Amino acid sequence: MPIAKVNGQEVEFEPGMTVLQVAERAGEEIPRFCYHERLSIAGNCRMCLVEVKPGPPKPQASCALPAADGQEIFTKTPMVEKARKGVMEFLLINHPLDCPICDQGGECDLQDQAMGYGRDASRYAENKRAVEEKHMGPTIKTFMTRCIQCTRCVRFVTEVAGVSDIGLLSRGEGAEIATYLEKSVDSELSGNVNDLCPVGALTHRPWQYHYRPWELKKTESIDVMDALGSNIRVDSRGPEVMRILPRVHEGINEEWLADRSRYGVDGLLRRRLDRPWVRENGKLREASWAEALGVVADKLVSAGPNRIGVIAGDLQDAESMKATLDLFRSLGSANTDCRQDGSALGVGPREGWLFNTGLAGIEQADAILMIGVDPRREAPLLNARLRKAWLKGGMESALIGARADLTFDYAWLGAGAQTLAKPPKGSLDFLSKAERPAIIVGSAALSGLNGEAVLNAIGALAKKVGVVKDGWNGFNVLHSAASRVAGLDMGFVPGAGGLSTREMLKTGALDVLFLLGADEVESSATGAFKVYLGSHGDRGAHGADVILPGAAYTEKPGLYVNTEGRVQMAERVVFPKGDAKEDWTILRALSEVMGKTLPYDTLDQLRDRLMGDHPTFGRIDYVPEPRPFDLGALGRKGDLGEAAFNAPVEDPYMTNPILRASDVMAELSAERVQPRLMAAE
Repeated sequence: MPIAKVNGQEVEFEPGMTVLQVAERAGEEIPRFCYHERLSIAGNCRMCLVEVKPGPPKPQASCALPAADGQEIFTKTPMVEKARKGVMEFLLINHPLDCPICDQGGECDLQDQAMGYGRDASRYAENKRAVEEKHMGPTIKTFMTRCIQCTRCVRFVTEVAGVSDIGLLSRGEGAEIATYLEKSVDSELSGNVNDLCPVGALTHRPWQYHYRPWELKKTESIDVMDALGSNIRVDSRGPEVMRILPRVHEGINEEWLADRSRYGVDGLLRRRLDRPWVRENGKLREASWAEALGVVADKLVSAGPNRIGVIAGDLQDAESMKATLDLFRSLGSANTDCRQDGSALGVGPREGWLFNTGLAGIEQADAILMIGVDPRREAPLLNARLRKAWLKGGMESALIGARADLTFDYAWLGAGAQTLAKPPKGSLDFLSKAERPAIIVGSAALSGLNGEAVLNAIGALAKKVGVVKDGWNGFNVLHSAASRVAGLDMGFVPGAGGLSTREMLKTGALDVLFLLGADEVESSATGAFKVYLGSHGDRGAHGADVILPGAAYTEKPGLYVNTEGRVQMAERVVFPKGDAKEDWTILRALSEVMGKTLPYDTLDQLRDRLMGDHPTFGRIDYVPEPRPFDLGALGRKGDLGEAAFNAPVEDPYMTNPILRASDVMAELSAERVQPRLMAAE
């Protein structure tokens, strides 16, 4: 490997690295504004100046300068220090220096680097430039007078988000960052430009003037707005969650975060259930915990095991599902299901319902067939990875299902089951010829009445084109629910002779239906006595006869398993609202009232039971190795029908109770989704 000297210290580096990267490998801090590890090199700000020998006797921008064998790099010479002070002085010429009112104050790169590398006085006495504010949408607040034209935002939306909505207009002193035609940034990842902005020109509009960074308590946790399990940091003040920011995790979300995961926090305060309710004479009234649990216990015991059932929702932690499963199995009921959408998964090997390549591994695929999936709406960060692989070249993709507005090119093969049964001649040759082919299956393909037959047909197709081979498992299921893989792993599916979600919702099928945070099912026609345990007054609570207030995901510690089978641990940020309790403690108390006391009194004991019964839950942050499995065992042979694989997610900003309670999500839905739907009609 080539070797360079950084301030006299020899450093080995990989060919193609820049001088900035080599210097940082040696442990030297290089100031920068425009350079970012995940974006293309711009060389705009000139803050990363260093001295290099051999080379001209002047400072050079290290971010755009290739490193060479035998090079000598100097980062602390008088020439370099003077040059950096000069650059900082130029950057501050037009910056308004309004730190006391800026939301970026306290965590601003310009603030920090001005203190570390700038002058202690300014020689500029002229009038400063003023720039008109821009409208970039509900998530981005602009103060463009602060802008230093680093173009991080431009490069992010163009390269990562895949929408060319922001650009640099005009030249010289008149240069401005703006959206073309004064339109909003139409991307599910738009909030990331606020994180990238180093100077406070772009800040988070929903949180404007709400907090100061030093007031906030910071807690590392896991996102549950989709099934990717993005790593997040939740910042709170007192009992209120103030904001959510991404944490770096190379295997999942890199350092990005979807808008719904970031800006849905106001939904944690609205429409909350904070006390038990019991329906009496057709109307709900407040009740004590003892009374509410007593009513539920009497109904469950008197109904009999075959006439009671439970459906688990999309945001549930593994501990609450385990406690529910243990309780209903102890009552003799086999009517348990965690698949609100009715998908045909949960039977056979674990690989049959996982994203087996891993989220990072999908970038290695050179041919991808998407079936009944819209990654841009279901999992925007997965869509960004697919775009990254497409930009590198060599990745060919096709789609069977509803046409999707993705940010990379793909071939549309057909709308649904008929295309899967008989693909156009030669349309799948790209999979057979590929070295690492992959199939991504979405819930739209598997949730219909013929879901098992469709799954079997997909398995047969995957086997035919060689999707699974030694060292490569390209069969991927993209879930949209954060709780789904955990539920399938622990067997939260109908037992022998048990009813599925679709069957439990039929009129007269059950006497008592227990909804564990299940808000995506229509239960009004069942005629059963309905018990709802959840955090929000949403669809599940509206027709319930008893409401048991539970905790939101930021109000309890819990285990979640993402779509690739990675177990992750979320932490409690704030305590539940009012009289609400953690879900598993409610179930433990209910079991005691029923005389079927669950064998654990603490969360640690519950986790020991969970990991003892299902060892995969004990492997935190571990991604299963790609293993071959029998694709022919998926689903059951049968008629595929003629149904189209409709869009799996109509509105990505209204997918769960927390998002539906959020004013910011309502604004995003009205501004981004509704115009698309009207255009489609």
